[in-house]
Amino acid sequence: MGWRDLLQTNDETIVAPWVGGRSLQTFDRAWQIEGRLPREFGWYNFKLAARKATCLGPTEASTDALQGVQRGYLVGDRFIPEGAARVEPKLSKLVEQFDRVHLVEAGLDRFVRLSTGRFCENGPLIYRRQEFPAGPEEAVLQAFLDETKTVDKVPGVAPALDLAFKVESWLRTEVERIRREEQERREKEERRQKLIEQMGTGAGRRALAQENFGEGAKAALAVGGAVYLDHRAAPRRGEMVVRFRLDGQRFEVVCNSQTLQILDAGICLTAHYDDPDFAGGTKGDTFFTLESISGVLREAQRRNHLVVFRHA
Repeated sequence: MGWRDLLQTNDETIVAPWVGGRSLQTFDRAWQIEGRLPREFGWYNFKLAARKATCLGPTEASTDALQGVQRGYLVGDRFIPEGAARVEPKLSKLVEQFDRVHLVEAGLDRFVRLSTGRFCENGPLIYRRQEFPAGPEEAVLQAFLDETKTVDKVPGVAPALDLAFKVESWLRTEVERIRREEQERREKEERRQKLIEQMGTGAGRRALAQENFGEGAKAALAVGGAVYLDHRAAPRRGEMVVRFRLDGQRFEVVCNSQTLQILDAGICLTAHYDDPDFAGGTKGDTFFTLESISGVLREAQRRNHLVVFRHA
């Protein structure tokens, strides 16, 4: 049966698959669809008038009108035709080489033998119907459910069915990998959010720094009103070089990556010999943290005693 057999002389209608767009085509003719388009892909009645077509509503599929019929197997929504070569390619790239099948019957199990066709030349591939199994499909399905690595021991497996098994197995592995990565990402984000909630405490900021140093340093500097700019690993293990801006000036300090204690403030913090609280020449850098260094810098600026050695 061809599309002309579907035409009704009185109403001039045609039954055709619609999978998007405003063009309705057969192997012989084409029409422009006017008016409201269908709400979802499917088989529809179209009223024809000259070069225009109007959708009248859904109808039963007329798959006998499909031409260029091929038989094979479905993987997801991709069709692997019989006659496909037995190959060992990178499956992620191979899947994209097969045509997508439209209007597939709901509830189809894996490795069901089926047929497809097209309603127009170079048109989308349309599902036609289930076909009689070639023989080993049930055994291949069982091998898939048992997570067997190959179907080499299943007799009579054609290259197309073997390839369908490999792709299905690969997809299952990919889905599990993506699910696991998403779970890990979600758990990491949950940990990060908890640490952010704890940023109001020094312990929370240090815990955050161990999870994400940049976030921890940013939170610590914000306590003193400084703006975090950047950080990098210092030559010594367990140390970080942190750059920040305070009152329009950029500074660079070295701190402990775990405790956020300042190791090198980049400014002169050596006690004067007349300082009654410290022995002369005492280096005071380690008395401070990323939270408190801003106050030290502002006090030095206020007293006009700021001498910068590390330039950010």
